[in-house]
This record gives sequence, structure tokens and C-alpha cells, in this order.
Amino acid sequence: MLTELFYKIALSHQKGYGNSIIKKLLQVSGSASALFLDFHSVRKKMKTTRTFPNAPVITSEIEKAVNNEIEMATKNNITHCFFTEEDYPKRLLRCTDAPYMFSYKGNNSFNIEKTLAIVGTRHATSYGKDAVRRVVSDLSAQNISIISGLAIGIDTFAHEAALDNRLHTVGIMGSGFGNIYPSSNNKLAKKMIESGSSLISEYSYYTLPDRQNFPKRNRIIAGMADALLVVETGKRGGSIITACIAHSYQRDVFAVPGSVFAPSLEGCHELIRQNLAALVTSGEDIIEMMGWNEEKHTSIQPQFFQDLNENEEAIVSIINNLKEPHIDEIIALTATLTPSKIASVLLGLELNGIIEVLPGKRYRIIKR
Repeated sequence: MLTELFYKIALSHQKGYGNSIIKKLLQVSGSASALFLDFHSVRKKMKTTRTFPNAPVITSEIEKAVNNEIEMATKNNITHCFFTEEDYPKRLLRCTDAPYMFSYKGNNSFNIEKTLAIVGTRHATSYGKDAVRRVVSDLSAQNISIISGLAIGIDTFAHEAALDNRLHTVGIMGSGFGNIYPSSNNKLAKKMIESGSSLISEYSYYTLPDRQNFPKRNRIIAGMADALLVVETGKRGGSIITACIAHSYQRDVFAVPGSVFAPSLEGCHELIRQNLAALVTSGEDIIEMMGWNEEKHTSIQPQFFQDLNENEEAIVSIINNLKEPHIDEIIALTATLTPSKIASVLLGLELNGIIEVLPGKRYRIIKR
């Protein structure tokens, strides 16, 4: 008998099924098995005119691939994490293009109070290495997780500096666990896991580090962080892509400046010049700009509104959980309602004094 885990993984093998579609279908069906066993009923519940793919299938090839994936995960202490689970990264959940599942090794502390992503060139200089070490050392007294991509260069320095300062660190890979890339970082990956940190991959076990995987991987780096620091980069490349993604997610972006004659810093200077990144020279700058040393007051939990109908309650729950989500995020997480219906519900909640609209089409609960 096939398990729910089997069906969830099998969804990633379906043609025409992207993360967004899978998340919407799972929200309506309540389980992956329901999609395979009674897709017609699930599809009828989707109140939208948007085109959806055909019913998912289990071919002999898919069955073999999924069983192999589960077997390798069991043998290698790999855990699958789905967007419906409690330990799924809350920050990443707010990104509409986040993966519906990923696998990880090590600690599942993905919701640490403060998170900083550090990215940069693979051809790092001693200046870049020293800059990373200084920033991370300055942050060592914070309850913070350092996120990077396990690549050579700045990524490696970021993970090593985090471990040296006894900070949690997460490596987001562009390959499967059967192909740690680069192989020179195998020891670092093992050390991260043994120290209580973790590695994440949205790819199947034997996936090679193909070039197209890394830009896609970068959205997870940006999505899991409160802020992104670019240390060394040219005008083009993965670090610039990641900075732009972080900016689109409304994350804070920082960049370390340096010599105007250094090609490896042209990208940092360009980000600063275009006001896409704030200039920082230390971890203390980041702490100050992020307000990480400010005393935090306990937020007042909104009272349960007994008069809300089912649709209103669902949307209030999303707004409360995501903390000032954009309307596009609310639409993405409310699969059973059309955008126009969602807009109508939002207006009603606003008129009743339950929520308020903020600049940029963001919403929040009115504290009572």
C-alpha cells in the first residue's frame, strides 16, 4: 500500500506540475493521496477559471524513482519537509514561489529568531574572506542563523565563520544529497551536520549540480533570510540574482564596499549606487539597521472573532500568521476563492475594523 509520503514525492514527478499548482491543490485536497485517488472531486473544488494539468499518475518509472528516493532518504538520515508542516521555514512560506517540499539533513531549526544570508563570488579574495569573518564575528552574540549556498568562495567562508563562532548555519544546495557540490566541501557539509546545523535541497537524491539549478536555488537562500549580505561579486552572476530576488521579497539587502579598482567588488558598488543595497562595513552596522538590539515588546494576539464566516476566518488567519502579507501572498494561499472574491472579503474585514490596509497593498490585523 502506497503511503502519503510516497504520493507527496510523486507529485514532483508529474509533468506540468509546478510548486504553485501543487500547493494550491494540496490546500484544497488536504492530502496528496486524495489528488491521485479522486482528482476529479478535488478539481471541482477549485473555484477558478485557470487551467490546471491533467490528473496525476503513477507510472512504473515514477514508482521506481519515488521508492528509490524514500530508500536513500532512510539510509542517509534525510528528512522531507512539506509546506504544510510546522517546521517548514516561516519566512520562506511567505514567498509565492517557495518549494512545496524540500529535503534536509541535520537540525530542523529553520525558524530561528534572526537570519542572515551571505553570498558572493566563488573567486573570493582575502579581503572578502576577512570581511565575512568580521561580520559574522560581530554577530556572534546574536541568536542568528547564517544561510548560504555551500559553494566555494564567499559561501564557504560564511559557513566556516558561522561554525567558528558557534552559530547555526544552513547550506542551500543546487544538487541532490548524492552529489554534494563542490566535492571539496564534503568535509564542511559533514561538519555542519555534526555541529547541529543543516543542509537543504529541493532536488532528488542523485540530481547533478547542473547550471540551471543554482539560480533556482538562490530564491530559497533569499526567502529564508531576514536580510541578505553581498560581500564580493562582479556585475553579473548568482549573487546579483539573489540580491534582486531578496529585494523583490522585500528583504533588507546589504553590500560590503571596497576598492574602486577591484572587479570583484563592482557588483557590490552597483547595488549600493542603485539603492538596492545599503552599505555596511561590519556586523554592528547590520545589527543597527535591522534593529536587532532593540527591546522587543510582546505583540498583542488578536482576539478570536466569533462572527467571522469561513472565508473571513481563513483570510484573517493568513494575515495573522504572515504578519503584513501582500495581497498576492493572500491570493496564493487562498486556493478556493477567486481574486475578486478575496478582494471583497478583505474590503468587508477592513470596513468592520478587523484589518487595515498598508502602503503597497499589504494587510495587518488591528490590535485590540
